[in-house]
Amino acid sequence: MGKLSVSAALVCLALFSGANAEEKLSMSDADKAMYAEMLENNPADMDVAEGEQIFGNMTSLEAYSKMLGVKEKDLAGYIAGFPRYVDGAKKVITLSQSIQMAAADAGKTVPKLESKEMLKMTAYVKSLANGLKTNIDVKANKQMKEMMALGQEVFETRRGGRGLSCNSCHSPDIIGQRLRMQPLPDLGVNKAAGTWPAYRMTKSETTALDKRFQQCMDNALLAKIPLGSKEMVALEVYVTNKTKGNEIQIPGLKR
Repeated sequence: MGKLSVSAALVCLALFSGANAEEKLSMSDADKAMYAEMLENNPADMDVAEGEQIFGNMTSLEAYSKMLGVKEKDLAGYIAGFPRYVDGAKKVITLSQSIQMAAADAGKTVPKLESKEMLKMTAYVKSLANGLKTNIDVKANKQMKEMMALGQEVFETRRGGRGLSCNSCHSPDIIGQRLRMQPLPDLGVNKAAGTWPAYRMTKSETTALDKRFQQCMDNALLAKIPLGSKEMVALEVYVTNKTKGNEIQIPGLKR
């Protein structure tokens, strides 16, 4: 995508807290101390533990692996490749959607993507791949190639009255500038996909990556793309590919 339109650029500039990074800190000393403490005692660890219990009451890792068509010993590496095409679904799906499949396969009530139970189970299942590197393969098949292209389109398409897109705040020429006192991050360098679900200090809650996308859309006054929709899954494919090769660390910790 090219430069922002004049109107969109003015909106972004109005939102930026200031251009002089040396004069404004992203976190106060108190926040930095709290962040350091939470790195050792992440509140989301409890969600991961609860997710393990909920998942275990629903199905087993053996059954989950079998449903996905992989050996249990290879499950962690397989998890590191989500979103991915799954034969049983006949489409590209997210990790959360694979858990929905597992519930259906076990004859249990399928949890909604928006539910706290799903968030906790997703955090637990993804934590099984901790220490591994994200290994999404966007060239694996036709379906992944199509979703990668759609994800880029969703990422770059300007929407709403302000004419903003994901790219408006995360393009190379914008990264590092400040929005609400925070430097706009490079999603690849900041391990975006490999560290979600994560505990957000400003929200005092654990959040999944797709829900974080929706929060950004809310902040930009954009209509929220529904969870589980083709467009939302594609967006996660595109952003996850930016982090390919980064270490998975679940739960993450975000300001």
